[in-house]
Amino acid sequence: MTGPSRDVGVIIVAAGASSRVAGDELKQFSWVAGKPMLLHSLQTFMAQPDVGTVVCVLPQRYAGDPPPWIFQCDVDRLLISVGGRTRSESVANGLDDLPDEAQIVVVHDAARPLVDAATIGRVVDAVRAGTSAVAGLRVVDTLKRVNDNGDVESTVPRLHLWRAQTPQGFTRQVLVDAHRRARAEHISATDDAALVERLGLPVRMVRGSERALKVTESADFARAEAMLGLTE
Repeated sequence: MTGPSRDVGVIIVAAGASSRVAGDELKQFSWVAGKPMLLHSLQTFMAQPDVGTVVCVLPQRYAGDPPPWIFQCDVDRLLISVGGRTRSESVANGLDDLPDEAQIVVVHDAARPLVDAATIGRVVDAVRAGTSAVAGLRVVDTLKRVNDNGDVESTVPRLHLWRAQTPQGFTRQVLVDAHRRARAEHISATDDAALVERLGLPVRMVRGSERALKVTESADFARAEAMLGLTE
C-alpha cells in the first residue's frame, strides 16, 4: 500500500524584525509553551501526511546558520530560504525554493505558533476542491470607524466581515501568477490572498481557530501559553 501523495509545500514566513517585542531576540525564535515559537508551526506542518516540504524563510543573517533547534523535525523535508525586504518578497523567495512536486502551496506566519491540524486540513481541502483558501474567524465585536483624534465617525456593519488568519492555501500556479503580477506592478501585501484577489480569482474563507492568535507584542506570549493550557 502506498502512502498519501506529498504534494503540499509549506512556506513558513519567519523573516520579520520583531520590532514590537522587547529584547534583542527575534520574536519567532522566542520560547512559548515549551519550545521556540517557529518550531511549533514547523513540527505541526511536518506532522501532516500530505506535506512534502516545509520552507522556513529566515532573516538573511540566520539563513546560513539557523538555530540548531530548527532541525528537531524531518530534516529531509526542511528547506531554509532567505527573507526579502518585504513579506511579499519573503514568500516569493520561499516559493522559488519549493520543489516541483509541491503543487499545492500553504503559506503560514511563524507568529501564529498554535495552528492546528484541523485548520490546515480545511485549507488544503478547499484548495483540492478548486479554490484558494484563507483560514479566518467571523467578526463578532461591534466595529467603529474612528478618525485621527479618536472620535467615532460611524459604526461599520459586521455581517460579512471576517478576521483573516494563516494558513492560506493556493495552487502553485495561482500563487506564482499572483506574485509575478505583484512584482511587475510594484505591489506588496501583508496577505497573499490579497494578491490572488487582484487577479480576479475566487478565494474562500474557511473556519480558523481562536487558538491561532498572532503573537505581536510581548503580552501575547502569555496569551499563547494560556491558550495551550486550555487544550491540554
